[in-house]
Amino acid sequence: MRVPLTWLRDYVAITDTPEELASRLTFAGLEVEDIEYVGLAPAGLPIAGLPAAGRSGPPARGLAWDPATIVIARILEVMPHPNADRLTLLRVDDGSGSEQIVLTGAPNLFHLKGAGPLPQPLKIVYAREGAVLFDGHKPGREVMTLKRAKIRGVESTSMACSEKELGISDDHDGIIILDDDAPVGKAAAEYMGDVVFEVKINPNMARNACVLGVAREISALTGVPLRPPALSVTLTGAPIAGRVGIEIREPERNPRFVLGLIEGARLAPSPYWVQRRLRLVGTRPISNVVDATNYVMFELGEPLHAFDWDVLVGRAGGTRPTIITRRAEAGETLKTLDGVERKLDPFTVLVCDGQGPLSMAGVMGGAESEVTPATVNVLLEGAAWDFINVRKTVKAQNLPSEASYRFSRGVHPGLAEKGVARALELMRQWTGGTVARGLVDSYPGRPEPVVVEITPAEIARQLGVTIPLDEIVRILRALKFGCDVSGDHADPHAVIRATAPDHRLDIGSGVIGRADIVEEVARVYGYGRIPETLLGEVLPPPHPNRDLDLEERVRDVLVSVGLQEVVTYSLTSPEREARLREAADGGADVPYVRLANPIVVDRVVMRRTLLAGLIEAAAANSRNTDRLAFFEIGNVFLPKQGAALPDEPRRVAVLLTGARSPQGWQPGDREPMDFFDVKGVVEELVEALAVQGLTFEPGEHETLRPGRTARVLVGGTPVGWAGELHPGVAGRFDLAGPGVIVAELDLDPILARAVDRHRTRPVPVYPPIKEDLAFVLDRSVPAARVREVIEHAGGPMLAGVMLFDEYAGEQVGAGKRSLAFSLTYQAPDRTLTDADARKIRERITKALTDELGAVLRA
Repeated sequence: MRVPLTWLRDYVAITDTPEELASRLTFAGLEVEDIEYVGLAPAGLPIAGLPAAGRSGPPARGLAWDPATIVIARILEVMPHPNADRLTLLRVDDGSGSEQIVLTGAPNLFHLKGAGPLPQPLKIVYAREGAVLFDGHKPGREVMTLKRAKIRGVESTSMACSEKELGISDDHDGIIILDDDAPVGKAAAEYMGDVVFEVKINPNMARNACVLGVAREISALTGVPLRPPALSVTLTGAPIAGRVGIEIREPERNPRFVLGLIEGARLAPSPYWVQRRLRLVGTRPISNVVDATNYVMFELGEPLHAFDWDVLVGRAGGTRPTIITRRAEAGETLKTLDGVERKLDPFTVLVCDGQGPLSMAGVMGGAESEVTPATVNVLLEGAAWDFINVRKTVKAQNLPSEASYRFSRGVHPGLAEKGVARALELMRQWTGGTVARGLVDSYPGRPEPVVVEITPAEIARQLGVTIPLDEIVRILRALKFGCDVSGDHADPHAVIRATAPDHRLDIGSGVIGRADIVEEVARVYGYGRIPETLLGEVLPPPHPNRDLDLEERVRDVLVSVGLQEVVTYSLTSPEREARLREAADGGADVPYVRLANPIVVDRVVMRRTLLAGLIEAAAANSRNTDRLAFFEIGNVFLPKQGAALPDEPRRVAVLLTGARSPQGWQPGDREPMDFFDVKGVVEELVEALAVQGLTFEPGEHETLRPGRTARVLVGGTPVGWAGELHPGVAGRFDLAGPGVIVAELDLDPILARAVDRHRTRPVPVYPPIKEDLAFVLDRSVPAARVREVIEHAGGPMLAGVMLFDEYAGEQVGAGKRSLAFSLTYQAPDRTLTDADARKIRERITKALTDELGAVLRA
């Protein structure tokens, strides 16, 4: 937001330099991003407006007006140019004692050409030879020096200035016509020079999106009293009561609506000082009525809207019009002030009468009832709107405006009456109209006053610095809080009851309100004055989040076995995930959680699996490397029939492809990874979590290759799948190369079985006995089942079991295979003998024979 220094000085005395003031505001939360000098010259800024090297603080730019060459003058007569119809000669008094002849092509003087001496001389900004200005005939801001020249036979040594040449705005359509009280001969910089601050308004500073808000901050920071503008209005017209009605259908979207009326207004350009201020803040002057609404919006922060009263009466058939606020109905449209016919959304709140929409609430007015040069009577609206609804409307219509900028951040309903009263008085002064007595004020959504109780001790506890109670009260009152103190002012436990002012919506109640008050005190007191200290209180005991800790442990385990974590989008499309199915159908029959307002067309639903995103990441990375080992932990979103919210189970997915060992100078295993690699990863993870009962069983899955797919179970409960990606699926993802091995597991049932503490064995001190045994059995018997029987039969002295060989061939018979296990026997309290080992071996052999029909190979 642009804030002129001269406007600020209307409300608070400022003795700081612009740089010092910018620093104060920035450290109080209102960051000054840029300083523009309009006519004035700061220290270190040359007359031509080029920033000097070595300046600190925000960037500074602008043009300094030389007091000797740029002054106030008056036009005595506008004469025709002898050789050019589009040029005129001005007889000018610049206060030097001699009249000057100035050549100009300004179109706003053509109507005075040849009319003789002016009965009321026009005041202008006059530049003498040698003046440094911006070139009005070139784009941008290019500096030039005014030189003597002959144009169409007439010598020109000076000029009457436009706003562009002075750097006030980019307007070059005519010269500046000043107000009648401009003093002839005075330096223009002294009369109308200014400094404009570009202030960043953060969301928590929405109340300061106006000049008075920034002035209020300066008053609190400097201790100088605030001089707010007068809100009284001269009411001499007929009462407004009974002449217009208000109907608010949804108070939660429109808590307040205020109307005022001015009659007999004469539309004309605003006084130039008003036009200049509006241009400095970035708004184009239009007329005295419209400029009054914009002036008050930038001054107080209350956007207003002016209707042509006679148009409203005409729409009502000559009877009393009723202003209605409601949501748009099906098929309604509105032609806005920018000339666009807009289709209205059902959530858009409108200002209407009995015949239809008049304006989009808080965004932009309608063209039919706008103020025109023919307007005589004006109905003025001030209101408060639900900021979320205004945001939705602005986004849906792509229609940002200065009004919506403020309403979408929150404007307190208490400002509506103040804004209307202030604007009516300015309209009365600038148009000569008569203001109707009274206002029509509908206020169904009056907010309860926000009162926060806090003590100096609480503020000191949170800030680490003791601030006297009187200083706390001074700061809060300077920010227009109401303050009552209960107790002795020297008592750190005296209670301050702070009532939030009626321009603030950001102060909470309870503990949030106390934090808000502490923040206000701290930033005005000065963050730089708060010392660096250690925390003065004992930290509360930590409350561990076991679920999060276990998830982090999963990450650590997977990274430790050589995997790299990736994070993919939770948003996807049915077509993306349909590629995971061999019978790809576009996902038409699969239920998804769909986004009501997707950001992009190819991410319109929430994912049902991690695999699609993981495979996409692998396909993108496979162009740069021949080995990938990825994992991802995240939620998937599964709709529940009849429920508003979906299930969001947490899953972990693993993807392996390429060589088993990375390329290196030492020899490594360069064989492609297969199912047993991902099986090992799952086993390592489950073992690290001390989860018991992990098993794998053959199965079929539409994403995985038949015969190389296993269902993963924990304690007999299915938790996921592991296997080789089907070649057709890999092809649809453009993932070429060796086999792609994947696994996707439900993480929550696995973590539910994890134990924080589990029994361990001491390091054995007695030597083990190792032997290898091979058994012949049916091929249908899983190796895991064989291992389970061995472990059960071996008892506590069986310290280890490892499958190291599988053989199938003629020597073992058709339909059979040989499984060889390496067994380790060890006792914690003695050295085992051969007889001990023989007993264990016999138990294992008998159990395998009895339960699985296995035969011990010789």
